[in-house]
Amino acid sequence: MNIRALTQFLALAEHLHFGQASIACNISISALSRNIRHIEEATGATLFQRDNRSVRLTSKGKHFLQYAKQATRQWQVVCNELAESDDELRGEISLYCSVTASHSILFDLLNRFRPDYPGIDIKLHTGDPEHAISRIVAGEEEVAIAALPRSVPRGVEFKSVTMSPLLFIAPRDHGELELPVASRNSKSQWAQVPMILAEGGIARTRVNEWFRQLGVSPSIYAQVAGNEAIVSMVGLGLGVGVVPEIVIDNSPQADRIQVLDIKPVLEPYNVGLFTLKRNLVNPLVSAFWELVD
Repeated sequence: MNIRALTQFLALAEHLHFGQASIACNISISALSRNIRHIEEATGATLFQRDNRSVRLTSKGKHFLQYAKQATRQWQVVCNELAESDDELRGEISLYCSVTASHSILFDLLNRFRPDYPGIDIKLHTGDPEHAISRIVAGEEEVAIAALPRSVPRGVEFKSVTMSPLLFIAPRDHGELELPVASRNSKSQWAQVPMILAEGGIARTRVNEWFRQLGVSPSIYAQVAGNEAIVSMVGLGLGVGVVPEIVIDNSPQADRIQVLDIKPVLEPYNVGLFTLKRNLVNPLVSAFWELVD
């Protein structure tokens, strides 16, 4: 299978738009369409469902997507192994993290990575960090930055970058909002304060355990996807939230919230890099992985 054609397939699978994919691949829409049709003829399967308004992967297309990703990654590995010098690593690695991590952790890593490996391109996707490990396991990304959960799927490697406390936050100008006391002894207060919590994931699990030990069912005002949104809603005076300290440090809304001194403290986040163990044979992924001692 032609590597260039696979690259074009991957572009269309990502953008799900012939115009955007053709720009990314620097070819015409007609050429892209023709090459995708050749792949479908070679595989004997319909990989994309097309109509006048949308393009989407079929179930067979999703299966072929895994092959295309593996094949292009293996191609990069072979090309770099055949290169004359180890100093000339070239290719692309895909990376997933939250917006906060891209401003803090990733910024520092790339500042050290780019001078040594100018030939390696980073393909960055941002989103909810709770999806990071599942995207690694599914082969959608090669490296992700996220917090370490209680258990990690088999075959997934983790390397710690930093520890970040998990904090209760409240609006600085809380108006009529009655803030809970600095300990969790007052059950009645904690039962009434409106809470703005993550929809799921590590933070939600630890907060649920905290309230369970207190013997209180929290009054949930909002459930939010993404820690940045929690800081914003708390800053507006809508309730009390729980976020990692690293989010507060990088939030433009930091001056509108205050950290509550609540005891006992929640278990902190251990934030770091995730990848599949088998990805580490790829010299590009290995080079990025070794940024962290």
